[in-house]
Amino acid sequence: MGIRVAVAGASGYAGGELLRLLAGHPDLEIAAVSAGSSAGKPITSIHPNLTGHPRFDGRNFDVTDAETMADAELIFMALPHGESAALASTLPSARIVDLSADFRLGDEDAWHQFYGSVPYAGRWAYGLPELPGAKKKIKAARTVAAPGCYATTSILALAPLLSAGLIEPADIVIVAASGTTGAGRSLRYDLLASEVMGSMYAYKVGGAHRHAPEIEQALTEVCHSPVTISFTPTLAPMPRGILATATARLAPGVADNPDVDTVLRDAFAGLYGGGPFVHLLPPGQWPVTGAVAGSNGAHVQVAADLHAGRAVVVATTDNLGKGAAGQAVQIANLMLGLRETAGLTTHGVAP
Repeated sequence: MGIRVAVAGASGYAGGELLRLLAGHPDLEIAAVSAGSSAGKPITSIHPNLTGHPRFDGRNFDVTDAETMADAELIFMALPHGESAALASTLPSARIVDLSADFRLGDEDAWHQFYGSVPYAGRWAYGLPELPGAKKKIKAARTVAAPGCYATTSILALAPLLSAGLIEPADIVIVAASGTTGAGRSLRYDLLASEVMGSMYAYKVGGAHRHAPEIEQALTEVCHSPVTISFTPTLAPMPRGILATATARLAPGVADNPDVDTVLRDAFAGLYGGGPFVHLLPPGQWPVTGAVAGSNGAHVQVAADLHAGRAVVVATTDNLGKGAAGQAVQIANLMLGLRETAGLTTHGVAP
């Protein structure tokens, strides 16, 4: 018998990916699998990729409430923003990994600016294990907020350079492309296949995206100095994946080093070299989304643009993997004292 875990909000894309990962986890047993409007429906009618698995065949989604979750030792919440906090308030003693934004921000004003009238619920431990000191905090926490997908990819791209003092924190530009699953499973005109295929577009331009304050918060804590970013998200014609390109002005004197690219690369090797999931690619090899699809891996590459006096970093993750469900499992492994890599892979599905 493994450690019993539950998934609230399992009918969405992130919830379905959680089920897929948990089905193959050697140490975890799936208890409740709940959904909102899909409660009572067969799990495999929403996630047909799980057909044939003994944990899901013939099983229906449960309702989402405290009674349904009571038997679990840890609960994954993959609910819409605002719903996680309401459910968590009924689970005062549970271990929880929340995939929504409800507990990510420490600034109440920033919360209301980006989430409107949704009540502010406070901040939990932030679940990006690769940040300095993060694993110790995650292991000690009862409740953890998993980062957003854009935030994960962008923070991983910039944290090493900010931590090492190699870039200016007040002049950072991020342009990132996401697959359509990053927008959730709700029916929307702009996400119809006919609208997305063969086309790309920017949205939430001008600092309006909800992940912007989350990125600034995490990076400010990394470098102990206020970080300001200009963040522009774009929608790419692919179901999953994120490619983030971040540029930042090099700190004074860094560009004068004749081996500046090595200096930048050493910062990444120093922060991520001992970890299982974030990989600095060989010089000249740049990240592609397909290489991390279906995995909890992240690929990063960095170079100096001496003409502009800036560092350029490209990072990619699977928005449903390291950007959501995979990272949630990684967090749970740390919270439960399991191998960090249990049930996860850093290798993508290709082609």
